[in-house]
Amino acid sequence: MSTTPSTATRALADPDTPFAVVDVHKTRRNIARLAERADRLGVTLRPHVKTAKSLNVAALMHDGAQPCPVTVSTLAEAEAFADGGYTDITYAVGIDPHKLPRVIALLRRGVTLRILLDSVEQASFVAEASRRAGVRIPAQIEIDCDGHRGGLKPDDPALTEAARILHDAGCLDGVLTHAGESYFAYTAEEQRKAADNERDAAIAAAERLRAAGLPVDTVSVGSTPTAHAAEDLAGVTELRAGNYVFFDLVMAGLGVCDIDDLALSVVVTVIGHRPEYGWIVTDGGWMAMSRDRGTAAQQTDQGYGLVTDLDGYPIPGLVMTAASQEHGTLTARDGADLPDLPVGTRLRILPNHACATAAQHHGYHVIDGTRSTGGAPVIEAFWQRVTGW
Repeated sequence: MSTTPSTATRALADPDTPFAVVDVHKTRRNIARLAERADRLGVTLRPHVKTAKSLNVAALMHDGAQPCPVTVSTLAEAEAFADGGYTDITYAVGIDPHKLPRVIALLRRGVTLRILLDSVEQASFVAEASRRAGVRIPAQIEIDCDGHRGGLKPDDPALTEAARILHDAGCLDGVLTHAGESYFAYTAEEQRKAADNERDAAIAAAERLRAAGLPVDTVSVGSTPTAHAAEDLAGVTELRAGNYVFFDLVMAGLGVCDIDDLALSVVVTVIGHRPEYGWIVTDGGWMAMSRDRGTAAQQTDQGYGLVTDLDGYPIPGLVMTAASQEHGTLTARDGADLPDLPVGTRLRILPNHACATAAQHHGYHVIDGTRSTGGAPVIEAFWQRVTGW
């Protein structure tokens, strides 16, 4: 390894820690990988922007062309992306009555904002709100494909009942499902089966509605593992995923990506040592990394994150194994020697869950990992996070 400080090292040497870093080269590569797959499968890709919460990151997905369709998880995200010129948005969290005025306000601005529901009760108040406002509220019915969270089973009588209510009000848009259990599919074959099951559940629900004389325009599926495992999406109109933009240790643990694909990290500084316990203490606790321990159920538990140097090279055996609010504890595992890292040493931590870690920060310092020497600017941009705060 060269002893000459790289561009990344120099770029990350000055800002106060902890702070989030995005490698734009890896981000572009991750984006291109799934875009090419969606194109090959013949479906529209609708990225979930909850991961990065950034207009700048989203712009990489359509490379300066017309803004692409997106998925959001909050109405604050929907409003911020609408302000940024995005007009085709799916709000993929179940709707409740008090949120409908904000939904209607976006629709009146000319934004196609699709909402999600999974009950006759929700369908009824959406239909009533639509009639009262004189605005069509496009709604999708969530389908439960694996018992993960919300949704109706494809054979649930409530599916056609809710759809009929929506259709009569001019609001029925289609069906949507999310293979949440794919995050526990530990082999490529399990992930392929999860993708097939996700597809089959959505198509079965759509066919049941069509057999009842109800139109289904949208058949939406997606999670990051199944999006990368799907081989046949015939009958599906769109594919959703979000985590893939940055990836994380959970995805690496599933084999969906490699450690080198992780585009998000957090820079921390060594602030102390407890040699009697085998600890290195940093200034990055769960306020910087989040409390997510998503790798704990995997074959390799990565604690709160893997430790690398500023150039992104993993330090063998060094893991962030504990966290309090503002302190992180690094320890060596598998018999590795604890490295000599003086106070003031800066490190990068690769997160378990990119979405949760990104949400802890107001923006990203951006580097290009392909620039090993020279080049300006050292910090290319500071991407302000879209929060609605």
